[in-house]
Amino acid sequence: MYRSHPISELPTMTVDTPVTLAGWVQSIRDHGGLLFFDLRDRSGIVQIVVNPEATPILTDLAKTLRDEWVVSLHGMISKRPEGTANPNLPTGAIEIRASDIRVLNASITPPFPVDDRVEVSETLRLTYRYLDMRRSPLKEALQLRTELTHVLRNLLHDLGFWEIETPILTRSTPEGARDFLVPSRLDRGSFYALPQSPQLFKQLLMVGGMERYYQIARCFRDEDLRADRQPEFTQVDIEASFLTMDQFLYLMEGIIQAVFERISGVAICRPFMRLSHKESMEKYGSDKPDLRFGLPIRDITETAGRTQFRVFLDVVSQGGKVLGIRYPDGALKSRKEIDELTQWAIDQGAKGLAWIKVEGNTFQSPILKFIPEEAQVGIREALEPIPGDLLLFVADKTDLARKVTGQLRLKIGDALGLRPHGSHALLWVVDFPLFEWNEDENRLEALHHPFTAPKPEDLPLLESDPLSVRSQAYDLVLNGTELGGGSVRNFDPRIQEKLFQKIGISPEKARERFGFLLDALGYGAPPHLGMAFGLDRFAMLLAGLDSIRDVIAFPKTQKGTCLLTQAPAPVDPVQLRDLGIRLS
Repeated sequence: MYRSHPISELPTMTVDTPVTLAGWVQSIRDHGGLLFFDLRDRSGIVQIVVNPEATPILTDLAKTLRDEWVVSLHGMISKRPEGTANPNLPTGAIEIRASDIRVLNASITPPFPVDDRVEVSETLRLTYRYLDMRRSPLKEALQLRTELTHVLRNLLHDLGFWEIETPILTRSTPEGARDFLVPSRLDRGSFYALPQSPQLFKQLLMVGGMERYYQIARCFRDEDLRADRQPEFTQVDIEASFLTMDQFLYLMEGIIQAVFERISGVAICRPFMRLSHKESMEKYGSDKPDLRFGLPIRDITETAGRTQFRVFLDVVSQGGKVLGIRYPDGALKSRKEIDELTQWAIDQGAKGLAWIKVEGNTFQSPILKFIPEEAQVGIREALEPIPGDLLLFVADKTDLARKVTGQLRLKIGDALGLRPHGSHALLWVVDFPLFEWNEDENRLEALHHPFTAPKPEDLPLLESDPLSVRSQAYDLVLNGTELGGGSVRNFDPRIQEKLFQKIGISPEKARERFGFLLDALGYGAPPHLGMAFGLDRFAMLLAGLDSIRDVIAFPKTQKGTCLLTQAPAPVDPVQLRDLGIRLS
C-alpha cells in the first residue's frame, strides 16, 4: 500500500509505531551524518530522518531526491532529540526514522518554491494553479470552503429543504446581465443560455409543490469583473413557500448563526439589525454599509444654502446634496495630507473636498469666511464635532455625493483601524425601490429583477408614482459586503404581468419570453420567497481574504481568462461549421 495514515494523525500515535506515509518531498537537508527531508501531504508535514549507518543503501537513494518528488516510505515514529522540537508544527515533537523509500514519480524543477514563506505573483500562481494548491493558503481556503458547503447542506437538510438540480442549458431571458450563449447544433440559429441564476426554475419548483428547495448552484454572467466577481460563480440558492418575510429571514439568520459558530467559533446574535434602503443610502452612502463603526454621513444641504460659498450654492440650486462627515483626530493632518485626501476624492468622481478643522471650540478653514455664524451653528448641530475633528464635505449630484462620501467614510474607517478582521457586523437592508430609471433608454427597469413583489401598501403608486414603490426585497450585508439577497416573489400572474408592462415588456413579449412562468403562476401558485448566498464571497469573508479568486480552485483573471488552460480560445473551423456559425 502507498500509505497507512495521513500525516495529521501522527501526533496522536505512540512512539515506535510503524507507519507507511506518502506525499511530496520538501526541503532536503544533508547534515553530513544524518539526512533530513520534510514529507508533505494534504493534511500536514513531518520530518523524515535517514541514518546512513543503519541504512546506507537507503541513504544513497535519499540523496537523489529533489523537491516535489512523490514518494511512499515506511518508518518508525520517533521522538525528536532534546532541543530539536519545532513548536510551530503539529508534528514538531516527532520524526519518522525511514527504513524504506519508494519513488513514485519525479518532478521537474517548479517555477516557484512550494513554500508558504515565498511571495509569488498571482499571474504565476494562476498559471500553475496545481502547484499553488500544494501551498497552505490556497489549500486551507479550499478546506474551509468544503466545510462551509458541508455545514450549509446539513443545516438546510435539517430544516426540510430538498436539494434539487435545475438545468444549465436554458432559455435566454432578460435578468440584468448579459447571458453566456451556447449555440444549438440540432436547431441551427437557436441558442441556449447558461443560467445567471436558477430564478425561474426555483419559482416553478414552488408551483410544483416542492415547498422548500435549495441548490449549490453554478451561475454565469457575462459582465465586467472585479475582485469579488467571476464570470462563473457559485451560490447557495434557496426558495420556500408559505412563509412570511419575517419568518424566512429569521430562518436564514439561524443558518448564518450556525455557520459562524461551526466554522469560525464565533457567536452571532439574532435577530439581525434591519435598515431601510433609504436610511442606508442617506447615512452611509451605500446599500451595503459596514456597521463595524459609526461615523454616519450628515446632510447639510439646507445649511449649505445659507452660506456664501459658491460651490455649495451652485450644487444646492441644481438640486444636489452637500454631505458632511467627521474625521476623528483629523485636525492633526497637515495641509499636504488634506490636499492628498482631496485629490483622492477627485479620483473617485467628486469635484473637490471642502474641509473645516475643529480646534478647541473654534472652526479653522479657508472657506470659513463664506460661512456665517448661523450656518456654522447648523454644521455643529448636524455633525456634532468634538475638538480635534476634521469635518469633510462633498457637494454634488445626490447619487455621486453619497457614493463619494460613503467611500470616504470607509477610507476613514480603515485609517483609524475601525474595520479589523475578526469583527462581524451583519444586517438586512430592506425596502429597496422596486424600480430605477434608466436614463440611457428613458424607461423604468427593475432594480433587482422583474419577479420581485412590491410592498402591498405601495401597489396604488404603481400608476401614479412608480419610482416611489418599494419592493419586498432584502440584502444580507456582512462588514460592508453583500453576502446574499432575495425577495418575496410575485405569485399573482396579474401583478406579474403589470410589472412587465411597467418596465417596457409588452404582453406579447412577456408571453414570448416568460409564457411558461405566467402559465405556471395561473395553476395555483403558492406565496413564495427566497434568496441566494454567494458561496465564494461567504468563504472569502470567513477566511479573512480580499478576493474570491483565493477561495476558487481554478478562477479566471479580471479579464475573464484562465491562465492555466488559456481559455477562452479559438475553436476548430469544423466545430463552427457543424453549428452553422461563421465569424465576421
